[in-house]
Amino acid sequence: MPELRKDPIVGRWVIIATERTKRPHDYGARAEPRRGVCPFCPGQEAMTPPELLAHRPADGPGARANAPGWRLRVFPNKFPALRVEGDLDRSGDGIYDRMNGIGAHEVLVETPEHAKRFCDLSEADITGVLEGYRERMLDLSRDGRLKYVMIFKNHGATAGASLDHPHSQLIALPVVPKVVSEEMKGARKYWRLKERCVFCDIARQELKERERLVYENPAFVAFEPYAPKFPFETWIMPRAHRARFEQTSKEDFAYLANALKVSLSKLNVALGDPPYNFILHTTPFGDDHPAHYHWHIEIMPTLIQVAGFEWGSGFYINPTPPEEAARFLREIQV
Repeated sequence: MPELRKDPIVGRWVIIATERTKRPHDYGARAEPRRGVCPFCPGQEAMTPPELLAHRPADGPGARANAPGWRLRVFPNKFPALRVEGDLDRSGDGIYDRMNGIGAHEVLVETPEHAKRFCDLSEADITGVLEGYRERMLDLSRDGRLKYVMIFKNHGATAGASLDHPHSQLIALPVVPKVVSEEMKGARKYWRLKERCVFCDIARQELKERERLVYENPAFVAFEPYAPKFPFETWIMPRAHRARFEQTSKEDFAYLANALKVSLSKLNVALGDPPYNFILHTTPFGDDHPAHYHWHIEIMPTLIQVAGFEWGSGFYINPTPPEEAARFLREIQV
């Protein structure tokens, strides 16, 4: 059983992932690229756990579960960081707090086409992926043990992807991640001071100044944040105040698919198919309509290495001003 342990100094939770156990001698060996049959490709459904969700044609042979014919497929991770079965069993050991590693860890295969990148998908297919995220989040929100669902994508080996086939991951947690808690705390402080959402103010200022703007459509704005941790870090945010990703309308998902496709395509052309992570930040379960928090997606290309200064100080050294990165991306036609 995986375990969650809390750092008593900074309050950060750590997952001790026993399902992914590595022995001390395992860390010295370089991981070999995975070869052979891809378990995410159509026809290999038996290589994965049974699906939790699939988008298939309504009729015909493609409608059969755990079989080819799907456009999107979701199933539990074969080597989960957390497990859905069991009780939290919170306990203390002196000053230390722990609980069982209860949660969910799922894989969302975004397309049956192995060689496609996310930015190569049609806007309709990306909309389907976003709707898949929402369906799984709504289902997991019914589990009273869970407080937050993190959805993320790793593209490229350097960014943590172990398989080339386009896919995202979902991890549902019994705690709110420290990064999200800190964002919410800062946003709540801003609201108390000004009675405005800081994210809404950011979106308005970026749209007005346009110096860090990358792309806009009627519902979303894509921009380089004022103080980015990494070169070409790009945020996508609803123009109107929206607290929860899973309450997004179908029409807005189409606009989000457009903003994601354009932003990732620009990064792909500008940087030569860079490895990247994108992460969805949204409101935790149980806090339905906070006026101070605003969901958004953060895209972070893996272009520089985080080293001793960053780990020791919490500062990041970014060699590319966001204004320069945005100007470069705006000029790229996709």
